[in-house]
Amino acid sequence: MKASGLAFSALLVLVLAVASLFVGVSDVSLATLFSGEADGRALHVLLASRLPRTVALILAGSAMAVCGTIMQMLVRNRFVEPSTAGTVESASLGFLVIVLVAPGLPVIGRMAVAALFALAGTMLFLAILRRIPLRSTLMVPLVGIMLGGVISAVTSFLAYRFDMLQSLGAWTTGDFSAVLRGRYELLWIAFGLTCLAYFAADRLTVAGMGEDFTTNVGLNYRRIALFGLSIVSVVTAVVVVTVGMIPFLGLIVPNIVSMIVGDNLRRSLPWVAVLGSGIVLACDIIGRIVLYPFEIPIGTVVGVFGSAAFLYLLLRRNARVF
Repeated sequence: MKASGLAFSALLVLVLAVASLFVGVSDVSLATLFSGEADGRALHVLLASRLPRTVALILAGSAMAVCGTIMQMLVRNRFVEPSTAGTVESASLGFLVIVLVAPGLPVIGRMAVAALFALAGTMLFLAILRRIPLRSTLMVPLVGIMLGGVISAVTSFLAYRFDMLQSLGAWTTGDFSAVLRGRYELLWIAFGLTCLAYFAADRLTVAGMGEDFTTNVGLNYRRIALFGLSIVSVVTAVVVVTVGMIPFLGLIVPNIVSMIVGDNLRRSLPWVAVLGSGIVLACDIIGRIVLYPFEIPIGTVVGVFGSAAFLYLLLRRNARVF
């Protein structure tokens, strides 16, 4: 039953992906593609813009959702994800710093620096949690949100100091409208790391049961945790550098999937990847048609949907956490 449900969900994502190819200001349809109008302009738009954009949506959505699952498993709290643990804000700070210090650095170098900042910010978040003796379930995401707010304030100050506030806003707002062929390929790194997380799913599941249990079964908890957090940091940096922030995606998707298939990562990660891709595709299509011919950035659409889902998860009476 669950396998058929996953196949049906994947089919829905495929339908959304096909719909995404034909939604936009430029007239791209089956009629224009096969009629050869305007010297193949429709085909050029499809191959240079629409297809890369759709692939980027799928890669970013699945990768960020998987990152949220890994963070929730390692921190053992269902309200944690990169945007509620200071990871996204740290990656943005790293990206701004490297642009100020070495503006000529290649994109891969900017991504590497942003990943290091993201990992450092996540480690700082975990270090703060260890110093809170009696932390409640809701205290953990609140600490992460406050830490992210402090890091975001530092980032905004630096951007203001060097007259880059507008550029910072353009970089960090989740927006796929500028995705073109040759400007999204870094997201394949996120795809590779997502596959790597699936192959290590059993070890990450064991680590989610706590350090004592992991040590008792003969595994190195710190090594597994560093491995998982490194994946989260690099994927977050890749997404931020390529398309900006996509808030709350890594929070709502793992919680929905947990209700369906449970907490075993070997079973849940395919669901998480498919559902994450579907939500991002749907939100992007909504953002393109609500104010047509203008676009609402996907970060705004996902933020509205994700914040409402976050409040629901916080307030529902039968909320279940690790």
